[in-house]
Amino acid sequence: MQSILIDAGPLIALFNKRDQYHIQILKFLEKQNCNLWTTWPVITEASHMLDFSIKAQLNLLEWIKRGGLNLVSLTSESIEQIITFTKKYSDVPMDLADASLMVAAESLSVDKIISIDSDFYIYKDIRNKYLQNIFFENLT
Repeated sequence: MQSILIDAGPLIALFNKRDQYHIQILKFLEKQNCNLWTTWPVITEASHMLDFSIKAQLNLLEWIKRGGLNLVSLTSESIEQIITFTKKYSDVPMDLADASLMVAAESLSVDKIISIDSDFYIYKDIRNKYLQNIFFENLT
């Protein structure tokens, strides 16, 4: 089964029925037969943006607990990689969640991501590869 990274935007949309992408992400994820991966910085960002509802935050965490997402462990070595990415893309800018996903892509050898951001077409990982944003491609 294919592994795909997921960013905070689609997670926020998934658990916020008022989000403009809510229906699209539901339908999109129903069609996917994959293992979804993310990082704690992404979960933190999504949870923060869902702070309008404790229920939405808990639904996200319960979904993770049930196996909806796999979490990539970041190490102290990951911090150096995150710093490198953040400096390299400081003109974009790249935030902690995005940098952590680039580290995760390298550690898992993943080249696909689900995001509502267009920034991932700019970022190249250490393998000199871009992440293919399969959700964004389906929105355009």
